[in-house]
Amino acid sequence: MPYEPRQVYQPEADTFLLLLAAQAEARPGDRVLEIGTGSGCIAVALVRTCDVVVTDINPHATFCARQKGLEAVRTDLFSGLRGLFDLILFNPPYLPTMTEERIDDWLEYALDGGITGRDVIIRFADSVSGVLAPGGRILLLLSALTGLPEVVEIFASRGFTANVVRQQTAEDEELYVLRITGKQG
Repeated sequence: MPYEPRQVYQPEADTFLLLLAAQAEARPGDRVLEIGTGSGCIAVALVRTCDVVVTDINPHATFCARQKGLEAVRTDLFSGLRGLFDLILFNPPYLPTMTEERIDDWLEYALDGGITGRDVIIRFADSVSGVLAPGGRILLLLSALTGLPEVVEIFASRGFTANVVRQQTAEDEELYVLRITGKQG
């Protein structure tokens, strides 16, 4: 399949908000995993001081990331990855999406969060402990449309603590970055 740049999620306000949080959170030498890297903008900013691996389900996004010199794995979330990560970054598909609103292309994977906007977030929360190092941290971006209290509860019910570390209004939408840690984090 030929590379199609229009099928890659390009940096928007949410990307830049997560980037600011990631730059503040990343420690030199951290092993960092960025799920759903899209354009690779965030990972490129961290790769000088951290060991960074990126994933995306979208083949166009993984191609784009590899073109930027990133270690990119085409996978769904972190399926098939080995090892533990100190910092996991995720700008998930968080928009509430009805079936009739689906666009049926690769870019949809970056946007479609299911009816509540939380479908992929729930799958992520169910499995992330398998790749999170002891004392590891997660930075998760979401919108008020996704339901901040509901997302905090999703992680709390799995033994995590979630706190807002960044917040911004962009185009009449409130965006948040949650810092999520386990009991030992």
